[in-house]
Amino acid sequence: MTRRILRPLEIGVDFQNHLFDDRKESLPGAHRLNLAVQSEALGDNVAGMLVIEGDRGAIGYNSTHALVRQRFTIAHEISHYLLHTKKNQKSQLFIDRHLTFRRDGYSSGGVDREEIEANQLGAALLMPRSLVQQEVKKNDLDLDDEEAITFLAKRFHVSTAAMSNRLSNLGMLR
Repeated sequence: MTRRILRPLEIGVDFQNHLFDDRKESLPGAHRLNLAVQSEALGDNVAGMLVIEGDRGAIGYNSTHALVRQRFTIAHEISHYLLHTKKNQKSQLFIDRHLTFRRDGYSSGGVDREEIEANQLGAALLMPRSLVQQEVKKNDLDLDDEEAITFLAKRFHVSTAAMSNRLSNLGMLR
């Protein structure tokens, strides 16, 4: 499989060009990496998965989860692909539990480095620093106001928890 390494900002801007496109299967970041994207009812505890077989890859995301959760899951799985897949290995599988993003002991306590990294890059893909800062400035938002965070979450099609975490990680919250 020939993989072109894309910079996170390049993929993030590509995602943001389709900010108002709720057709998750059409997210160009996945297709530009030759990853198929498929929705399935994966059960209550599985948010998504990444399967790599030889030179092909596929992302599965839980069709029963909220749209913002589905979108983050796709970005998270793309992040696993970019950061954690090993070349020349015949098959690889990443399965992500629903609670990972909600800061369970594994992701927040530093126990599972790969999940932390996939969450961070997934957030950066969906909420690139420059675009978040641009929206805050353009709309003169007070980030101490919950309504401002809700506004940004809706603008970027992410959950308020994801937006709050991203703003915190960017050092934009007090």
